[in-house]
Parts: sequence; structure tokens; C-alpha cells
Amino acid sequence: MKVAFIGLGIMGSRMAQNLLGAGHELVVHNRTRSKAEALTGKGAVFAESPSLAAQNADVLITMLAEPASVSAVARGKHGFLNSLSPAAVWMDCSTVDPAFAREISAECKQRGLRFLETPVSGTRVHAEGGVLKFRVGGDETDLEVVRPLMEVMGNQIEYLGPCGSASSMKLVLNHMMACSVAAFAESVVLGQALGMDRDTLFDLITGSVVAAPFLVTEKEKMKGREFELDFPLNLMAKDMKLISQTAGAAGVAMPLATCVKETYQLAEEHGYGDDDYTAIYNFLNHTQRK
Repeated sequence: MKVAFIGLGIMGSRMAQNLLGAGHELVVHNRTRSKAEALTGKGAVFAESPSLAAQNADVLITMLAEPASVSAVARGKHGFLNSLSPAAVWMDCSTVDPAFAREISAECKQRGLRFLETPVSGTRVHAEGGVLKFRVGGDETDLEVVRPLMEVMGNQIEYLGPCGSASSMKLVLNHMMACSVAAFAESVVLGQALGMDRDTLFDLITGSVVAAPFLVTEKEKMKGREFELDFPLNLMAKDMKLISQTAGAAGVAMPLATCVKETYQLAEEHGYGDDDYTAIYNFLNHTQRK
């Protein structure tokens, strides 16, 4: 297939690399051109604008940080909505709120374009290994068009129904993840303040029935060992903001989400935004020591 890929960050670059390795014809665009060099060196073509990237594409994939970025590449001065073929399918793998996903879906229908929301679950390692989980909202017939690409980038595909359903599930899961890591980090800080050894706390908590399995991996990052960045803290802060906004629109009170959102935002303000989101432990531990 002829694939246009926009957004070559931690996840997108690895997803695009897997598509290229599988033999798909790849055109890429990224705001920072240097991030495309590894792909263009292996045969991908760099497009100077989102509009140019979309020309002649069978499938267009976006993997961007936030709704505003998605809107800019789609609707901006050089956006791709005016150059995307009605036969093509746009897959948005970004984490956005369901209201935005439904808004984009409605606009695409008015234009006669095909759109799927396809947020992914996984980290840098999963993207690199082609074992991401895709959750899909939209027309199921469009899913069948892009399924071969998803099977290159991931190993699980879950169709959830109309557009908005997949982004809703993504926010539910990210809420659980953010709260779990923050609670784990704060618990360790409490134990340390009570005189317990940090590494013992890490191991005993993750070995107990109260800890989610994924914390076994995350604790190693908190121990300060060398790990590549998986998920920047500033993106988790962004996701928590989306979660709070979405909950407010739905009339749901979420006091825990509000507290966790403010904790990540404070950590970002104190310079941890570009670190992995597990640096919430470093922030809480530093605050405790003051």
C-alpha cells in the first residue's frame, strides 16, 4: 500500500519503520524534519507538508501529541483534508478526547472522506516490536482496509463501535495508568519517610496483590536505571487534562483524576516534563525531602 505517515515521535517513528520494513511505499512528514532522516535513509520519501504527504496515499496515519496538533495538520494552511482521496482511509492513532474524534469524523463524512480513530496501547518497546494493541472506532468496513497495516504495527485489534468509543476507552485506561503510577510513587515516598529502604519498598509493593502487573517494569525506571524514554510526563499531564475535560462534559465528578492531573502538571512545571512519566516519583520524592 501507499502509506502517508505524519508524526514521527517515539511511537510514530517505530510504527513507520515497521511499515517500511514490510515493504509498504511510505511518505512521511514531521514538523522537525531531522526526525525523518532514519526513515528516508531506508527508502521513505519526505513530504514538505501534510497536504503533499496525503497525495496519492491509500492510507494516511497520524500519530501526534494532542488534538490541536491533529487539527493543524488536517485543517491548517497546508492541511491534508483538501488533498486526501475519498478512497483513502485516515487512521488517527493519537490520543484525543471522544468529542474531538466525533467532530473529526463528522467533518470527514461531510467531505466524503473515510476516517477511523485508532488509538494504540503500548510503549516504545511495543511499537518497535510491532506488538501494539489497536482500539478502533468508526466504520467496520474501513477497518478491513487498514487491517493489514495494523497487523504489521500491532498484534491485537479491538473494534469498539462508532467513532468516539475507542478514544473513550483510551482515556479510561490512561486514567488508570496515571493514577496507579502516582499512587505507587507516593506510597514509596511514604514508606521512605517512615524509615524503610527504597528498593525494598519497590520490590515488596510490586510483589503484593495490590500492585498492577505493569508496575514491575515501571519500578525499574523509578530506581534510576538507564532506560530509553517511553512516555513523556508532559504527555501524561496532557492526557489527564483531556480526561478531566471529558469527565466534566459528561457530568461525572472525578476528584481523584483532578488531584492526579494537578500532580503531573506540578511535576511538569518543576522541570520533569521531558522525562518519562514515571519521574513522578522523582518529583514527589524531591518535594518530600524539602
